[in-house]
Amino acid sequence: MNRKTLLLPAVAGLLAPLLVACGNDSADGGNGGTIVVGTTDRIEATEKAPAPLDPAAVYDVSTWNVFRNTFQTLLRLPRAGSQPEAEAAEECGFADQRSTQYRCTLREGLTFSNGHELTAEDVVFSVNRMLGIDDPGGPASLLSNLDRVEAPSENEVVFHLRKPDATFPHKLATPAAAILDSEVYPADELYEGYGITGSGPYVLESFDAEGGRAVLARNEAYKGDLELRNGRVELRFFDDSQAMERALRDGDIDVMNRSLSPEQIDRLGSDKGDGIDVVEMSGQEIRYLVFATDDPVAGRKAVRQAVAQTVDRGELVRDVYERTAEPLYSIVPSGLTGHHNSFFNAYGEPDAKAARATLERAGVDTPVELELTYTTDHYGPATAEEFKVLAEQLNDSGLFRATVRGVPWKTYRPASAEQKYAVYGMGWFPDFPDPDNFVAPFFAEDNFLGSPYENNEIREQLIPRTRVKEQRDQAVDDFVRVQDIVAKEVPVLPLWQGKQYVAARDGVTGVEWALNSSSVLQLWELGRGVQD
Repeated sequence: MNRKTLLLPAVAGLLAPLLVACGNDSADGGNGGTIVVGTTDRIEATEKAPAPLDPAAVYDVSTWNVFRNTFQTLLRLPRAGSQPEAEAAEECGFADQRSTQYRCTLREGLTFSNGHELTAEDVVFSVNRMLGIDDPGGPASLLSNLDRVEAPSENEVVFHLRKPDATFPHKLATPAAAILDSEVYPADELYEGYGITGSGPYVLESFDAEGGRAVLARNEAYKGDLELRNGRVELRFFDDSQAMERALRDGDIDVMNRSLSPEQIDRLGSDKGDGIDVVEMSGQEIRYLVFATDDPVAGRKAVRQAVAQTVDRGELVRDVYERTAEPLYSIVPSGLTGHHNSFFNAYGEPDAKAARATLERAGVDTPVELELTYTTDHYGPATAEEFKVLAEQLNDSGLFRATVRGVPWKTYRPASAEQKYAVYGMGWFPDFPDPDNFVAPFFAEDNFLGSPYENNEIREQLIPRTRVKEQRDQAVDDFVRVQDIVAKEVPVLPLWQGKQYVAARDGVTGVEWALNSSSVLQLWELGRGVQD
């Protein structure tokens, strides 16, 4: 049988006080050659998003996968596990007892792909640029707790935080803290087009948006711990997963990732003798509904609660996703510290009678008119069927008159950020494996969703309190409280938690390490032939 299940080390664990140090900084290794990776993600410039490869303007997993392979950050996520490791830094650590001052020392001899020297001033420039531009589509919110950053010397950087934040090292490991060349990137505006100047393990050799391909070549000047097992990676962007599968079977690509349909996973994993393997891994991808809480209909709490009482997650994962996902009853997925099934505890199994009583108590007339909006080309081909089933579930209860609308991602993302949809679907791949990353991006001020929903207890008490706890198990009670509040008020409705799949042709090595626990595509792990 061609389908393999890989059990990676659990990502849940304690966040100990961080002091990381580098080892061998050689980028040698591997046996060269080009690995061709297929994906249905698209990266393209639009009128509203003219800078698709500027870290200040982009906050999505597909482009971040390019960033993580071409830019360096001071720290990076490990091959497996949850503790950040040194990357551009030689060592980092909190310098005070309150976790408000964080210091890093850079490696020696760092250079950008254009030959320019990389210094602490470039780090300061990059962080201040991210915060100064504060693009609505970018990840500046991850660094919003930063009061100031300074470079006391050419190789030392000091971050001063407004409030204690034990998760700050994790945020420095994301492309929100990508290190840019201050001589190339403008300080107060976006860098438009398809160029990248970084210091990561690969350089962006070419990018053809119309042709749907990007080529990443080994960066011979890279200094870091990553061992590259190939000489070049070509990314090919497909319009749909069926075309991507054909390319895999024809040998035009070596690996396919995002977004495989459940039928493809079953078919590729079951076929024998086709020279293709499917590797299954655990993951923290979640899918959820978002409610515009200032909408005249979806803004009524009773309506949101009634939807929560009606939706049948079991049917979704069984009939739509064919058990490639698990029902999710919490905003924090299973496998992370603090996971708590708050939605199941609040609403139990789907119950139309209970939903009717909720609406009647609030004086809401039925059937309730709702439009469910989803993106047609970002989360995979099963999304359309998922929303069809969701609408059927609501309508079959007799309490709703739900319709469905599909919108292309390039229009969908900016419109959803402006809360133009009453009820819409989103997915989330964690920036780092900590429950904070499933709470703060959604419910803190200036949140990723652009949601008008506010809860002062979450914002002013619970999030700050969890960030003080360096030992993450000590924050469990506060995370449980957050989840219980969200289940009661339903600004979002978690639906399911997905597994991760990568399909590859025989002879491709490192597939089991191609994705880490946060769905980061670790291109350097892919090679050919025998691997250590």
